[in-house]
Amino acid sequence: MPTAIHYGVELFDCHAHLYRVTLTVPDPQGGMVLSLPVWIPGSYLVREFAQHMQGVRAEQGGSTVALVQLDKHRWQVASLPAGSDPQAPMVVTCKVYAFDPSVRTAWLDSQRGFFNGTSLCLRVVGREHWPHELTVLPAPNRDTTTPRLQANWQLATGLTPLKVDANGFGTYSAANYDALVDAPVEMGPFWRGTFTVRGMPHECVVAGAGPSFDGERLLADTQRICEAEMAFWHGADAQPPFDRYVFMLAATHNGYGGLEHHNSTALICPRNDLPRLGTQPANGAANVLPPLTHKDGYTSLLGLISHEYFHTWNVKRLRPAELTTCNLDRENHTELLWFFEGFTSYYDDLLLLRAGLIDKANYLQLLSKAINQVAQTPGRHVQTVAQASFDAWTKYYRVQENTPNATVSYYTKGSLVALCLDLTLRQHGSSLDHAMRALWQRCDAGPMTESDLRAVLTELAGRSLDAELDAWVHSTAELPVLALRAAHGISATREAPTLANRLGLRVTEANGTLVLKNVLRDGAAEHAGMAAGDEWVAVQHPDGSIWRIQQLDDLLTLGLDTVPHCIAWVSRDRRVHACHLTWPADVPGTVTLRPPVAAPDGSTPAAFTWPMAVV
Repeated sequence: MPTAIHYGVELFDCHAHLYRVTLTVPDPQGGMVLSLPVWIPGSYLVREFAQHMQGVRAEQGGSTVALVQLDKHRWQVASLPAGSDPQAPMVVTCKVYAFDPSVRTAWLDSQRGFFNGTSLCLRVVGREHWPHELTVLPAPNRDTTTPRLQANWQLATGLTPLKVDANGFGTYSAANYDALVDAPVEMGPFWRGTFTVRGMPHECVVAGAGPSFDGERLLADTQRICEAEMAFWHGADAQPPFDRYVFMLAATHNGYGGLEHHNSTALICPRNDLPRLGTQPANGAANVLPPLTHKDGYTSLLGLISHEYFHTWNVKRLRPAELTTCNLDRENHTELLWFFEGFTSYYDDLLLLRAGLIDKANYLQLLSKAINQVAQTPGRHVQTVAQASFDAWTKYYRVQENTPNATVSYYTKGSLVALCLDLTLRQHGSSLDHAMRALWQRCDAGPMTESDLRAVLTELAGRSLDAELDAWVHSTAELPVLALRAAHGISATREAPTLANRLGLRVTEANGTLVLKNVLRDGAAEHAGMAAGDEWVAVQHPDGSIWRIQQLDDLLTLGLDTVPHCIAWVSRDRRVHACHLTWPADVPGTVTLRPPVAAPDGSTPAAFTWPMAVV
């Protein structure tokens, strides 16, 4: 076995947000190339991590190694120093600026450190399969006026420890480069807790929590999610495809997101979404907490945890065939994100229901939200969900004012495709549960194609579902969600449209100003000539009076929702425009799904078969 490629990461200067990275390459060769990834798997955007690197240099045996920068993220060893010991390793050093709070990059300040290897660790091209090691060291005490900042810091990661201290700092191993960069590192004075599922240790670390944080409740609820998902994939007895798992959660003022990894996940959530002490009654049957509601921030956090943990199977192992081996130097396109992200989105809330954390009514509220989000996205008529998957690199991850008109979320619409397939399969005596487990077996927990899915669906349904997939995935036809739900006894009511929906707008209201965030295709606002970025400053009533407005509800106060026409005065580029606004007559309202009403004896209608039951 070759000698391990070694990375040393030092918390060089927390106040300047700088890591110092040392790469030690055994048996160096002239002409070898060092490359930093341009994207991180699971987040389909070229992020140009190399922009944060500073002062890349190399030496061997104390002599400088000539490096030539080839392009934005690659360096080549031009030649090794003459007369140097050919057995001596090459040592490459650089500093990396880390001040991005997302889960996809790197962060360092006096309160917390976090990084993905894709942001810090240069890849030795051609030696990716070699064993790799990572040593993380706390910062030196350069500030003599304050106590050492990292005195109480700990480190958490999914990497295998080789030689670490009680706080987790030290050396870790990885089988290869991909394994190294698939294991983020969290550091700081974080809260830490553990639980087991089927004998497998699970660890939760939470950075940035306030003093009211109820860690024990988060542990208990996360354990219930993990148990439900383990049962989903492996039934009652089988063991998971990992021997430990780490949840790394950063609580901030308003951040939200997650990124899956092989045996860990990095999460970020608003601090207010954490469970709080004093909200959970003491032990006892009479004090059992009621289920969470769909409006609770904590419900969103648990849904995020459920989503990322589900990815442990659905994307990290069962994965698009196009991403069997990721090329970290360029975009890697696939049309299957509607399956891997969309189906995961379908199951994230569903498994909260199965874990007993939300009830049926609140689950249906969450499902209603997804239905309405897709219905209010004109881009669903422009791109299929397969096309949206392929274009994630340039559309989904590059959000701008016209995004709702140009594409559709493969997360949200993909989750509704999953729902339609689940309801359809249940009419044939099967379910999407069976399909997911059958794909796991058919693809040997590895690369998958759409043809694999089609074959499994045909087998389970007893007939081809190709026509359904062609319509739901590869066309812009509307999904038959409401028709399918009716066959399962789920009621649906149509609510009155909001003012924003009637006008075809998405707005921001802050500091006494009303700004148009999005103007939706073929809506009343677009027909009137209103544009994204406009400040809506006033409205002219048909009686000639002009009124200053600061929020959409001001239109109700003025009774303008009851007149057919009015003039909207907007400011654009410091010029004031008159937009002649005609109220549409037939804008559909949002849909609300509800469970069927029970009979006096408590039974449900015979037509009702709960589609979310475990099968």
